[in-house]
Amino acid sequence: QISGSSLLFGTLPQSSATPTATQHPKQRKATMFGSSLTIGSDILDIGSSKFDRSSDERRGRAVGSGAICPPSLMLGEPGQFEVPNVADPAHFCRNNFASACGASDQNQTVKFAKGTTTLAFKFNGGIIVSVDSRSTMGAYIASGTVKKVIEINPFLLGTMAGGAADCSFWERNLGMQCRLYELRNKKRITVASASKLLANTMSSYRGYGLSMGTMITGWDETGPQLYYVDDDGTRLHGRYFSVGSGSTYAYGVLDTYYRPDLTVEEAIDLGKRAIYHACHRDAMSGSINNLYHVTKDGWVKIHAIDVNDMHYEFLEEKQNAMRSS
Repeated sequence: QISGSSLLFGTLPQSSATPTATQHPKQRKATMFGSSLTIGSDILDIGSSKFDRSSDERRGRAVGSGAICPPSLMLGEPGQFEVPNVADPAHFCRNNFASACGASDQNQTVKFAKGTTTLAFKFNGGIIVSVDSRSTMGAYIASGTVKKVIEINPFLLGTMAGGAADCSFWERNLGMQCRLYELRNKKRITVASASKLLANTMSSYRGYGLSMGTMITGWDETGPQLYYVDDDGTRLHGRYFSVGSGSTYAYGVLDTYYRPDLTVEEAIDLGKRAIYHACHRDAMSGSINNLYHVTKDGWVKIHAIDVNDMHYEFLEEKQNAMRSS
């Protein structure tokens, strides 16, 4: 029996019957969270034949014995299970690592901080989908090259806002369902049906802690269609949507300049400007603006522009307008 106080973060206690001769000769002591920890200096060799041979030597005759776990585990070794250094690890994880929305995670040690700006709108010339590419964890920018437009099939696009893993996995799962529909029915799935499949999936996982605010858009026999689907199973049909922490700024631009009779050039410029202004005001949005145009022949990627370059472009435009006035 293992007491909670004997658990070390990143390692499991060794049995007193385990001979010290089975330990790897290259080891050093480190202190983590007030506990002494044995860390192998060959941690960078993981996955190599050298590491496999040394692992076999450490495990001795336990290799191939069918044992559930080897008699000796070290930090960084495959098969290791890490636990927090607290009396009740399960209780600690439930209270501090839960996926929560709004302010419900304010007392947690780890907060699910999200940030993005995505938008899409219909007009007479098709659909414009425009997104940023910044991934954040609170004030920390984890990545500036995230692909937030999921290319489900040549006529169907989805956007990501919320948890990157949730959106990426379930929209790729939607792509599989759409392909199965095509194989069974010998025709392409409609945008309404695709969005309903995703909404049904989200409804079945309601309350499980998923974080998703997506748009499903494309062109089918009924023309251009746009739907919003979130992790509660909500499904809305509309002319334009914006999702994410910068969506309020993007909505301000869309509400002011959107018209159904926009030309393709005007629509592309509107999608570009809406993302720029959201990124300018929202610290959790930024990096690259990826913009797609969907027509009856399918989607096409128009551009991928650094919003920093757009800033100086629009600044020069604003200064020229002020001089002329």
